[in-house]
Amino acid sequence: MDTDDEMPDVEQIPAAAKGKGKVVEPVEADNLPWVEKYRPVTLDDVVSHKDITTTIEKFIQKNRLPHLLFYGPPGTGKTSTILAVARRIYGPDYRKQILELNASDDRGIDVVREQIKQFAETRTLFAKGYKLIILDEADMMTNQAQAALRRVIEQYTKNVRFCIICNYVNKIAPAIQSRCTRFRFSPLPIVEVEKRLDSVIEAEGAKLTPDGKAALLKLSKGDMRRALNVLQACHAAYDLTSEAEIYNCTGNPYPGDIETIVNSMLSDEFTTCYTLINAMKTERGLALQDLLTGTYEYIESLDLKPHARIYLLDHLATTEHRLSTGASEKIQLTSLLGAFKHAVELTSR
Repeated sequence: MDTDDEMPDVEQIPAAAKGKGKVVEPVEADNLPWVEKYRPVTLDDVVSHKDITTTIEKFIQKNRLPHLLFYGPPGTGKTSTILAVARRIYGPDYRKQILELNASDDRGIDVVREQIKQFAETRTLFAKGYKLIILDEADMMTNQAQAALRRVIEQYTKNVRFCIICNYVNKIAPAIQSRCTRFRFSPLPIVEVEKRLDSVIEAEGAKLTPDGKAALLKLSKGDMRRALNVLQACHAAYDLTSEAEIYNCTGNPYPGDIETIVNSMLSDEFTTCYTLINAMKTERGLALQDLLTGTYEYIESLDLKPHARIYLLDHLATTEHRLSTGASEKIQLTSLLGAFKHAVELTSR
């Protein structure tokens, strides 16, 4: 099958058509989550990462696609890119030529030995000379399954190309890493996220205030999936989305609340400050973990002496680690208060 002949059909597929090799009816498209509705269809649609998509495009043109390893934070376009690659190689019926396994599927050693091996053993009669196996969130695979996979990758390279997708590349066995061409998907630049959000806002008729948009971009932290999900939730719940609605929807503490708490810790007497923070935690439904994240960002804007800033940041990290291991919030809050009081002393010296 000549890929070039197929390309016009690929480009005619609307963004709402996902994974079925056919156009999704408008009624169905309206019911889709925006993450799926606006998922990139071609490699040109993938936001940012032009260096990666250009390299892969050259591999496809020369018919020399290697095994691929995509890694990076969630929502940066790893799965979207490989699905666009599959559509580019196989055309609209690409689903017949790929085997996609996610972390939700059982991917123990038996699946590698049976399902993946069985798919890899059967040669494709039409389209291209190889099929594609996508292992999403592969860092969740057991060491035994990865060891078995290593041999399968080597054995069936003639028939199959593997694309291994993960968030943490250090959890993938070095032997598998060495058999793949690695591409790192970094968090998306805020400018690129804003461009895509603007097009979605226009297409869906969502009403967003400038401060609401700024809050959404700030909270997305380069994660397109998170940005679109929050936008859709706010659009469904509110007629007009401002900063307050964004923070209500995500459950993050308001910047104003963080400012009040930090200033209180720096200036108020210990008991007064402790009472204020507990009252705000109860009233707003906040966890100390949420407060730590906001405090870290706010500290950057404070005028502190270098050694005091270092001391505070170190203590914030220690507190977060203790909370992650199940420490008491009450004790860690008092510890944090003590650290701020000590930082004030360090600054005044």
